[in-house]
Amino acid sequence: MQAISELQNTNKITGIRGNILTDTGFQKTAVWFENGKIRAVGEAFNAEEANMQLIEVGEAFVVPGFIDLHMHGIHQYLIDNGPADLKQIAQIILQYGITSFLPTVCPRREGEDISFLKTLAVVQSEGANILGFHLEGPFIKLTGSLVANTIAKADPARVKALIDAAKPYRSVFSISPDLDHVTDIIPLMAADNTPVFMTHTAANVEQTRAAIALGASHATHFYDVFPCPPVTEPGVRPCGIVEAILADEQISVDFILDGVHVDPIAVKMAMVCKANGPGRVCLITDSNIGAGLHAGRFVFGENGEVEIAYKGAPVRKTADNTLAGSGLTMDQAVRNAMQYLEIGLPEAVTMASANPARVLGVSDKKGKIEAGFDADMVVLDADYNVVQTWVSGERRFVRGE
Repeated sequence: MQAISELQNTNKITGIRGNILTDTGFQKTAVWFENGKIRAVGEAFNAEEANMQLIEVGEAFVVPGFIDLHMHGIHQYLIDNGPADLKQIAQIILQYGITSFLPTVCPRREGEDISFLKTLAVVQSEGANILGFHLEGPFIKLTGSLVANTIAKADPARVKALIDAAKPYRSVFSISPDLDHVTDIIPLMAADNTPVFMTHTAANVEQTRAAIALGASHATHFYDVFPCPPVTEPGVRPCGIVEAILADEQISVDFILDGVHVDPIAVKMAMVCKANGPGRVCLITDSNIGAGLHAGRFVFGENGEVEIAYKGAPVRKTADNTLAGSGLTMDQAVRNAMQYLEIGLPEAVTMASANPARVLGVSDKKGKIEAGFDADMVVLDADYNVVQTWVSGERRFVRGE
């Protein structure tokens, strides 16, 4: 196998022959790419010609690169620790098949959040693509594991300042539809077709519909920190934001599929409800510091000490044992989807690639192995473990190198 350093010339037409995932399923063929873009799928070129190279991966699976919409950290690194950690994270997540991601930032006090976001915005990743910053707060109602004194009122000026601080990257906000005056800020967040996520909320149906009408389009770590509405009529099951989202075919959702954060039955229910809305169910990791490592204790920024009981376990605060993100990696999420949801590899991969690409409005260039798309791909072995990860036509991770 060629070393990574031997395959950095993206101007050379490169082919990978293996079991390629296409719209019709897996095909034993080749995918060809040049200058970071896929040129063709099939035996379109003669690899013996000049300026071409063909990489044989045998019976391995070649799938679109995974896209994580919500992740805070990996191994001993945390995005909230600053740009140095972000650079490390962008490199490490390649080994788990992530080729693009939204680094997720916890809320900070006003002023501190602007300056911190500016330090992240100068980072140019040499690993996975940064598609924007996911701001999980400060405009949320229920804190969950986040620091309570960083939660803010709806403030258009602050929204604009955060958007400016993140440039040239996009700011993808998570908001609570039941936050007072949140309808004043959603249109600002949704400008330029930027998705707005809903989370940390006990919103009622009317509040949810109002947020959706103004541009909210996705629910992140769905069911988690989405408490059940109170019973007002004995014997009558109440409806709230969860039911409103499930009933709306246009709203997409994502899940932390680690076997603890959400019951697989609930995910299956969402898949049935969203069956007529293509690509509406996604996998995320919501990974925290310590994810991908074995048991240990770590510091989750201002949120305090957290603990992972075993590799892949949920992250829990040591103070009260409450959940604080996951120890999940995206390749494990894909394997879990196959096991828990009883689906095949193509469907599980779609939930980690094409569907999140659609959420972010980049489904015309990411999430598929198809001519004209970015050459972001992952090679999986027979057990669905990551062997190679390609980003923009560059092989940036090889297992064992």
